[in-house]
Amino acid sequence: MLVLPGMEDEKDGPPERPAAFEDGQDIRDRAFEFACRVVKFCQQLSNAGGVGRLMVPQLLDCSLSFATMLEEARSAESDADFISKCCISLKECRESWTRLRVCNRCMIGPSQEASELVQEGNELIAIVTTIIKNKRKNVAAKPAAKKAERLVRRAKSARPPKREYEFQIPNS
Repeated sequence: MLVLPGMEDEKDGPPERPAAFEDGQDIRDRAFEFACRVVKFCQQLSNAGGVGRLMVPQLLDCSLSFATMLEEARSAESDADFISKCCISLKECRESWTRLRVCNRCMIGPSQEASELVQEGNELIAIVTTIIKNKRKNVAAKPAAKKAERLVRRAKSARPPKREYEFQIPNS
């Protein structure tokens, strides 16, 4: 049996699905829980042997990379860096999702857990995709907002133009 450091005291058997996530819960928490569930699923795959054992290293790699890159995005140095790290994370999540779908379809490992992980992976892909789209939209809107702000400040600080009045002297 494959036992990873820090998991010696965990009970055997199928991993439990965490309670439903509340709205507004941090995506990083969900990604972390997803990665932990994949690790437990991989423990069961390695015990099963055969093709499942071959899939374990790749599935572990992409699911852990997904959670890690989301965590790294938190400390991004710029908006572009944040978007880049989220895009890498999204690719890793899609890879995990695809591998889990294969496990589910080919009935490799516990099918109930594989099915739940496929569903969770699908939801995580949708969430991260939305985060990237919103961030790109916000970044694109920033220059326009700054330009409008500059124009407003310039208009407020500008002196009113001098007006020249023409006086006509009436002929008497």
